[in-house]
Amino acid sequence: MPGSAEAEKSVPCVVAFVTCANGKSREIARTLVEEKLVACVNIIPTVTSIYFWDNAVQEDSEELMVLKTTADAWHKLQARIKSLHPYDLPEMIYFPIQGGYEPYLNWLRSSITGRETVGG
Repeated sequence: MPGSAEAEKSVPCVVAFVTCANGKSREIARTLVEEKLVACVNIIPTVTSIYFWDNAVQEDSEELMVLKTTADAWHKLQARIKSLHPYDLPEMIYFPIQGGYEPYLNWLRSSITGRETVGG
């Protein structure tokens, strides 16, 4: 039943990775949480990225954002990241969460939908 707690529990949760220039992640993360596009963002400072770009191997120091959201929110989240991100081609990939602590996953879902959940 759409809009019900049971239907909400069936919404798949995902974890996404987004790399960003050092010093830019915090502002992007805060905006995404405030806009309820993600439940939580972990920022891992100083990762080294080695990649092929402009016909050469590049190496940069970046930050890695680990975002927790729902599959339903992904398209809006992707568009919002693109609008906030300093890169022309930001890394934005996500993976389905196959399992987890159900009360946490319920909190994650309710953080995106804005609905309160109780218990597991």
